[in-house]
Amino acid sequence: MNRIILFIATLLISSSALAQVDGNYNYSIGVKGYSMMQLPKILQQTNTDDYATMWLNSGIIRLNDNQMAFRISGHYFYKKDFTFKNQCDNCENATGNLSDYSIKLGFEKNFNYSIIQPYFAVDLGYRSNNFKGDIKSVNPASLNLPFTVVASKNGGTLTPVMGLKINIGKQISLFAESSIDFYYAYERQETILNDAANTRTFAKYTKFESLLNPVTAGLQIHLVGKN
Repeated sequence: MNRIILFIATLLISSSALAQVDGNYNYSIGVKGYSMMQLPKILQQTNTDDYATMWLNSGIIRLNDNQMAFRISGHYFYKKDFTFKNQCDNCENATGNLSDYSIKLGFEKNFNYSIIQPYFAVDLGYRSNNFKGDIKSVNPASLNLPFTVVASKNGGTLTPVMGLKINIGKQISLFAESSIDFYYAYERQETILNDAANTRTFAKYTKFESLLNPVTAGLQIHLVGKN
């Protein structure tokens, strides 16, 4: 029994020593290796519940202060031949190029000093989403002319985050987090009809969306020791 108690005490002491890994360093640089997220809605897109899968598309810089840290993060996503159904599943097909990026500034707070550290964060940021492509009717007998569209959204985000960090070494941690973007944006749509006059129309909106990011996972490296 005494050996068991001694073993547990030794384990707790060693865990506590390792747990303050990130707190013992001034900075952390992280790479988000895998992300799954919802993208902002484009035009009258029907499949808005789909998630985009991204690899090595984002990063994070943390300024550590014991259990509190300030963080700067961002992501960039670009996809050629991005396709979706517009208005309804049997109405129109859209195909074009999509870019989506954001930059955020916020804070992060650890809940404990153990090797496995749950944390909470809140980020404020800017997000831009741009699509340029062609819209064609699904029905070949339709009298609607195909057209080109340029749609852009620019606005602010508020992002609460729940995460989990595992300190696997003195200067290395694995992390995974889930978040939701509350996105308020100004949207501008330009359409160009494929007629003889290349008729152009413009529309402007302000929109609010909530975009779920179920999981992001990556690696952090801690730099510049405090002692």
